[in-house]
Amino acid sequence: MDIFDKIKKSMGPIGKYQKEGHGYFAFPKLEGEIKPRMTFRGKEVLTWSLNNYLGLANHPEVRKADAEGAAQYGMAYPMGARMMSGQTRKHEELEQKLAEFVGKQSAYLLNFGYQGMISIIDTILDRNDVVVYDSEAHACIIDGLRLFPGKRFVFPHNDMDNLRKQLGHATRLSQKTGGGILVITEGVFGMAGDLGNLRGIVELKKEFNFRLLVDDAHGFGTMGKTGAGAGEHFGVQDEIDLYFATFAKSMAGIGGFIAASEEVVNYLTYNMRSQIFAKSLPMPMVIGALKRLELLQTQPELKENLWNIVGALQSGLKEVGLDIGKTESPVTPVYMYGGVPEATNLVFDLRENYGIFCSIVVYPVIPKGQILLRLIPTAVHSLDDVKQTIAAFKECHEKLKAGKYDAEKIVQI
Repeated sequence: MDIFDKIKKSMGPIGKYQKEGHGYFAFPKLEGEIKPRMTFRGKEVLTWSLNNYLGLANHPEVRKADAEGAAQYGMAYPMGARMMSGQTRKHEELEQKLAEFVGKQSAYLLNFGYQGMISIIDTILDRNDVVVYDSEAHACIIDGLRLFPGKRFVFPHNDMDNLRKQLGHATRLSQKTGGGILVITEGVFGMAGDLGNLRGIVELKKEFNFRLLVDDAHGFGTMGKTGAGAGEHFGVQDEIDLYFATFAKSMAGIGGFIAASEEVVNYLTYNMRSQIFAKSLPMPMVIGALKRLELLQTQPELKENLWNIVGALQSGLKEVGLDIGKTESPVTPVYMYGGVPEATNLVFDLRENYGIFCSIVVYPVIPKGQILLRLIPTAVHSLDDVKQTIAAFKECHEKLKAGKYDAEKIVQI
């Protein structure tokens, strides 16, 4: 059998809709400057799908820093992996400032967040170790665990009683293998917007011997008094042994970092294959990240603006009878019910007739029969944007319940 024959039989659970959805529902092209109102297929749309929480993507000081960094260094410098020829003072400065901000001894830059998480799991664990992780962990965590040769246990989302049970299994097994235990969860779960039960997990350290890895991609910059993340929000940052975040959300950039004790970071630095054998993060991105971090720390009004919009949007959606689940973060899911045809017709109506652009999530990412419209508020949205969106969602939800979208086939674009 030719290995490509299986592609002819199945394009995958999402790929099977490629002909109907490509360029519109999947891989859409938003054009123009990064801001709440952009252009989609020649029309202006109010956009709620960009992880630009603090509005830094188009901040004038950020644009200036990015441009000056590129003009001074180009996109190639430094050449080579950091271990060989890609180390600079700016890389070290950014790591030091990130570590100080999140209250850890040391930090290490990662070229990409997704790849970074996979590499952390691959590097920190061996076949004798045992992993216990939340059932709704991000795909990068799941992919990292697929490479892990040891035993893993999963606990239902935020279920502390079950986590205790799984830790019991993990403890007995690790005593046989001679390995350690790593618990993995998230600070903010990016699909539903609820928070990981970090306090509950930390409390279990009194009963069990384990280390804690937290993916705080959506919490960094948005949660906590200073924006240092979900650990700061809960007051348990010191108990997080491995703190991971990306630049792709609040920092509106590329890359990420892992923060931990100096000993652990030194180990990762000399053993993380994805960084040892990959080119160093380009200097303009490092300089840009330094400016973004500076603004995150010195302009608290950015986070205040974000949460003003979050409060208005989430309370408004609930007031008109929409289900936003249990979100406790800026991530704002709106749950509706119907199949793929209903979902595509609803989104087409939102975009074409109401000028609202947001992300749509359907099966197999979420259960069959459920439609998830995910809104990402930012500091640069306005209260007028919120009002327009609530009115549009209210009308479209009423149409969905009245069966206006279920008589049609999937929209042909």
